[in-house]
Amino acid sequence: MNINKNPFADIPDFYRGKKIFITGHTGFKGSWLCKILSEFNANAAGYSLEPPTKPYNLFEISNAGQSIKNITGDIRDYTSLKNAFDDFQPEIVIHMAAQPIVRESYKNPAYTYEVNTIGTVNILECVRNNTCVKSFLNVTTDKVYKNREWFYGYRENEELDGYDPYSNSKSCSELITHSYARSFFNNHNVRISTARAGNVIGGGDFSIDRIIPDCVRAMMKHEKIAVRNPYSIRPYQHVLEPLFVYLMIAAAQYNNSDCSGSYNVGPNESDCISTGELADLFIKHWQDGAAWENLSLNNDNYHEANFLKLDCSKLKSVFNWRPRWNIDQAVQKTVEWTKIWLSGGDVNQCMSEQIKKFLKES
Repeated sequence: MNINKNPFADIPDFYRGKKIFITGHTGFKGSWLCKILSEFNANAAGYSLEPPTKPYNLFEISNAGQSIKNITGDIRDYTSLKNAFDDFQPEIVIHMAAQPIVRESYKNPAYTYEVNTIGTVNILECVRNNTCVKSFLNVTTDKVYKNREWFYGYRENEELDGYDPYSNSKSCSELITHSYARSFFNNHNVRISTARAGNVIGGGDFSIDRIIPDCVRAMMKHEKIAVRNPYSIRPYQHVLEPLFVYLMIAAAQYNNSDCSGSYNVGPNESDCISTGELADLFIKHWQDGAAWENLSLNNDNYHEANFLKLDCSKLKSVFNWRPRWNIDQAVQKTVEWTKIWLSGGDVNQCMSEQIKKFLKES
């Protein structure tokens, strides 16, 4: 394949005017994706529930809904989804709708499975029953693998068997996608991939049970940051890293079926750090007397993996890709956005500038 030295170089031109359908566009990742596609003048539609966090959410703060066709609906409701899909007739589909919180999946396992598995079936049925789609990408998670607490990164051919209901439902979503690809799309008229991303951070994340949003909430209350699992190691990366990879994969397979497959999307190994180390980086960039405390002794009994890394050599080999911002830069960009927001500044301009800087550094 003729892959550019910079694999993102042609992405803005490719997406200009393209009809792209996004599920889960009102979430943190989805809002950033809407902003990117707006910058590229894509013709985008989003299908999702109302923004998942209150009183703050990036979708409303950034006015992301103004730049796309915004459709409110439940991914579990096939009739509603199909009506929206049939009306828009997309060329490219990026499926991100999910119940994404591990601890929430213990509290509401049935709902988690419904959203993450039936939702995947529903969007694939829409693709199967239309002739408009050329490229489909299912966004899953690094937690789809059977976690053996290995010190090396999981590869795409490792066993899929997530432990908790969230991780396991995402493993199921992967298997559903593979089955549809083999059963209905073997003629390559629709190119299908899955992307297994690590933990993302960035400006505008207000999710529960995530370390950076917890840091931000603590700063807003002038409190110490409560760190639940300070020694758990995760592959942290800025949200722009996986989003540009999603766009890269979807564009590449649109033109070349050989690019279809499953891909890990994570940082370099040096940026797989503990939650405590991430909190230290946040404090370094925030300053103003920020500090954290260890709440692991007060932890509940929910199981979470202690050690998780991804091997991204396949993505690097196929696309000549590499991560752009290291974890220190990712935290700095996150703090930058947050301080602009808290001071009443222009977060849209901040997001645009960060997107342009990311592309320039690629």
